[in-house]
Amino acid sequence: MTSNHQQMKERRQYWATKMDEAYAFMEKMRQQETSECGERLTSLESAVDDAGVEVAFSTAEHVDGLPRLYFLRDGLIQSFIEAAKVMNKRGWIMRVEDGFRNRQMQTRIATSENVFRQVLDRCKWELEGESPCPEFISKRLAALIAFCPAVGTHMSGSAIDISVLDRSSGDEIDRGGPYLELSENTPMTSPFISDQARRNRDAITTVMREHGFIAYPWEFWHYNSGDVYAAYLTDGQQACKYGPIDWDKDTGEVTPIMAPKEMLNSMETIQALIKNSA
Repeated sequence: MTSNHQQMKERRQYWATKMDEAYAFMEKMRQQETSECGERLTSLESAVDDAGVEVAFSTAEHVDGLPRLYFLRDGLIQSFIEAAKVMNKRGWIMRVEDGFRNRQMQTRIATSENVFRQVLDRCKWELEGESPCPEFISKRLAALIAFCPAVGTHMSGSAIDISVLDRSSGDEIDRGGPYLELSENTPMTSPFISDQARRNRDAITTVMREHGFIAYPWEFWHYNSGDVYAAYLTDGQQACKYGPIDWDKDTGEVTPIMAPKEMLNSMETIQALIKNSA
């Protein structure tokens, strides 16, 4: 067995193990309960302007060409601002890649052509060229993209995806890959990234954690607070006051999502996407 072949085998095994862990985590989170507090969402962009802190926001369109919704629960705004200030002092600029996702966004992101193709190709790589069955690809999708509102912390207004930029050059800080890279580098503790990328991940995570934002272990860009992820990944005693919500942008009203454990995309939808991608 060649060295390259052995290395590829190790990468596949690592990816498979981490994706199985992530799926098991999501299934566990699906059973967790929250006590929705009804707190409103606040614009991150307005908060940044008011605070005079330097933060960047992705200008990329969301799924279906929708604008990204850079909002967090009101109770998280000050912590977000303070984390951004610390990064500025270090010579960094936090770039927010994604914030709140409404029901349409969360449903469609998993089935969008770009994302679904990436996950399908990754499944084929994992299976050494074999086409995955719908159940297999559904599990991998669930590990990477919340499959029901109950586990979708972006839908709770309590999660952000971030990159970090060098304040002097504007270049992205090396974390072993760009935002939304789907590879064996994606899990936070991936052994396949450079020592510098590891130090950067650790430093960013430390800043975020010191301000109440907990890292999702299977994606190096995702941080959340006050929800089921944060409670489970800390001591299990933290109050889960933020659950999945429907949000009326015009009135600001938030309403707990009914039947939050129901799947956003059916197995029939996944089957059709696999067929269309053949």
